[in-house]
Parts: sequence; C-alpha cells; structure tokens
Amino acid sequence: MKTIFRGRQDYVPLWREMQGFTDSRDEKTADEIWFVEHPPVFTMGLNASDEHLLAPGDIPVVQIDRGGQVTYHGPGQLMIYPLIDIKRSSIGVRNLVTALEQSIVDLVAEFEVAAVARADAPGVYVAGDKLASVGLRIRRGSSFHGMALNVDIDLEPFSRINPCGYAELQMTDLKRLGVDLTLEQSAERLLPHFLRHLGVSRL
Repeated sequence: MKTIFRGRQDYVPLWREMQGFTDSRDEKTADEIWFVEHPPVFTMGLNASDEHLLAPGDIPVVQIDRGGQVTYHGPGQLMIYPLIDIKRSSIGVRNLVTALEQSIVDLVAEFEVAAVARADAPGVYVAGDKLASVGLRIRRGSSFHGMALNVDIDLEPFSRINPCGYAELQMTDLKRLGVDLTLEQSAERLLPHFLRHLGVSRL
C-alpha cells in the first residue's frame, strides 16, 4: 500500500483523479492512501437534500458521487482518501468505515481525548461534537472518497449547512480539543492506526 501526502489540492480535479484511478486500476494495481487538504468547498452527496444547504454564500457547492449529505471541506482539515481494492483485500465496506473511524479514536486517545464512533451517524464524535466525517463510494470493487478530520479549521462555514444532514450538529477540531498537530503530523500519527485496523502491518 502506497501513501501520498498531496498537500492542498482543488476539490474537483482531485475528485476526478480519484475516479480515474478507480476506473483504470486492475487486479495488480497497488492500493493507495492520499492525504489532502482542500480550499473551501461544500460537497453534496448522492442523497443530499438542498434543504440542508442553508446559506453557502461565496463558497462553491459541488454535487458529487459519494454517499451521505452535505459537508464542508477547507484549509486545516485533513482528508483521508483510501483507494483500496476491497474485493481483493476482502476488507468489506463496513470494516473500512470502522478502520477509518477507529484510527481517529485511537489517535486522539494518545492525547487523553475520549472519542466515539456512532452506529446511527457515521463519523467520530467528542462529547457530542463531530470531529470527523466519513463518506465513501465503492465502484468496480474499489473504494474512493473517504474521511475528513478537522485538525485546525475555521468552523464558521459549518454554520451555513446542516452538517451531514443534522440540524444543530456542532463541529469541533483537534486544536479546540487541545491536540496541537499540523496536517502532516496528523497524517503521520493516524496512518499506523489505520493500517493496523485494516490488518496491514507495513507499507
């Protein structure tokens, strides 16, 4: 499995690149994990309702092909994109979601922060506030899209939507929880937990 920190990338070209990677891969293509940061953008999942897009203002809105409702991506948020042949690896979609969620639970536990995943609302929560959101797409037996971890992000844009379709849902980030990491440091510390939950011992 190959991991790449892509830095800041515009959302739509990166999304199209994920689609292209997924559509062109074959049984010998190595799995990859991309760590990315995006400029401000709202993304609307396949099931997203316009009623949850309250006041986007000058932030672009993009209709995309992942599951879930509307969410926000922006500077200070770490995107984790697992491009994995789940059919070949026999991971299963639910196990992939669990691996993403639990890797963040384990990461913040290193800093004595108690986080939980919820069966009724995918993602990771601390004292009821949402720290990370997850939305995947499976095509040709492989995953793309992934998880958004709020590291040190302006939370104001989340007030312009009902995050993930939930009115009054409050968001948080690592910085507000007393965890002082850069995006790169967050990726580096998250990766071993994620690989362990996937059952991958090394890259």
